[in-house]
Amino acid sequence: MIPDINNDTYVVQVADENHLQLAETICKQMEESAKARGTGIAKRSPLYLMEKMLEGKAIVATTKDGEWVGFCYIETWEHGKFVANSGLIVHPDHRKSGIATRIKNAAFKLSRTKYPDAKIIGLTTNLAVMKINSDLGYEPVTFSELPADDAFWKGCSSCVNYDILTRTNRKHCLCTGMLYDPEQHKKTEKPEKWNFLKESKLYERWMRIKQRILMRFQDRPRTRKPERELETVG
Repeated sequence: MIPDINNDTYVVQVADENHLQLAETICKQMEESAKARGTGIAKRSPLYLMEKMLEGKAIVATTKDGEWVGFCYIETWEHGKFVANSGLIVHPDHRKSGIATRIKNAAFKLSRTKYPDAKIIGLTTNLAVMKINSDLGYEPVTFSELPADDAFWKGCSSCVNYDILTRTNRKHCLCTGMLYDPEQHKKTEKPEKWNFLKESKLYERWMRIKQRILMRFQDRPRTRKPERELETVG
């Protein structure tokens, strides 16, 4: 993939051995960002991120001087049947710059190149991520359309809402599942694309109702609505 250079500010490219020294910094920022938002993102080690870089399964954004800006990596399940762009993270100094969208677009293109027949999935409560996914062609799906692989759902175990997921036998949670199906996009006649902006208010209302229902039997007090994401723009 040719590096994406925009306005002489950021370089977005597939990570390689030249970016290995950034792994520890990225992991620390992921952890700090998750704590700040109260999310349940699965923890990853620097070694794991290094492996993704060496496998050509990660996107990194830097300044032209080589300073780290953002990161995202690819994970697969069920022998490449499903792909996810995970761990989307942007340095606090560069948020609200549009770089998260550029990183996600690059990760999506990389996924389509490496796994052209795979379904690309997302799992999030973050409306900003949903907007990015929607623009790429993802659509909301039921959890039954996501991987059945236990390794996939293990990533939810660190989320504060994991009990909801297990209590409903992986059928419901506060997250919304999203999926890009390449087969659907090969068809000549396509159904009307899901209009995120038009439906977002309805989604927020549905989320409030779902939260009241799914959290009705939880005993512990809550101070805010937590977000667990496979991907995040934090």
